[in-house]
Amino acid sequence: MEKVKKKPNFGIIVAFTSLLVIACGVTWTITSGHYRQQTNKPDNTSVSASLPTPELSEGLRGQQFGIDKNINEETIDKYLGRNDTVYRDMRMLKDPGNYEAIGGDSYLSGFVNGFEVVPYPYIVNVSNLPAEVGNTYTGKTLFTADREGNLTANYEESLQILEDLFPRNKNIFLMCGGAGYAGDMKKLLVKLGWDANKIYNVGGYWYYEGGNAVIVKTTRDGETVYDFWKVPYHDIDFTTLHEVKK
Repeated sequence: MEKVKKKPNFGIIVAFTSLLVIACGVTWTITSGHYRQQTNKPDNTSVSASLPTPELSEGLRGQQFGIDKNINEETIDKYLGRNDTVYRDMRMLKDPGNYEAIGGDSYLSGFVNGFEVVPYPYIVNVSNLPAEVGNTYTGKTLFTADREGNLTANYEESLQILEDLFPRNKNIFLMCGGAGYAGDMKKLLVKLGWDANKIYNVGGYWYYEGGNAVIVKTTRDGETVYDFWKVPYHDIDFTTLHEVKK
């Protein structure tokens, strides 16, 4: 579940660029052909000092959401641009959940430069959102989690897609709007055998005040517009996958 700390100023008429813009001329099929990525990924060319071992923040930030104590919204700028690390923002471009009801933003209003967007609700069914938010995406997912948290792959390619998007030989930085999706994604990867010491929940973009923000939400002609064409976005094409026979 996502978390919030302060309420942004909403109330402007919402208008956003058509997702067709993303699909026209700026995406291509990569790896096995089951997901697509927009083409404004920055080059990661350097590695600085060794990363600190993942360590939970104190209080609710750590206990409830699993946010890292050392690498988070306040410090992430020092850890960008590493070629031993992948950066993943787990939000949807437009989440069906009503995050405005708890002070967030259902739209992806911006992201930290270097992060690529992989929607968590496409990975696994989401069931622990606050009541005020309601339901998020309820369509097809790579995995299904039961009430006990046991995972079942829905497609023959499900695990391979995770391997491609979250390579085991890299450090993995996870972010989302308020830290919930990021924390849940870390739990899922660890459950599937990823090394917990290489995965960092670096918190929520809603609290980021650093110098590497890529602004997606803007105002033109008195209306709020979301420039989704800026977003390095992985869209899983479920129509190309092979369902696991139950």
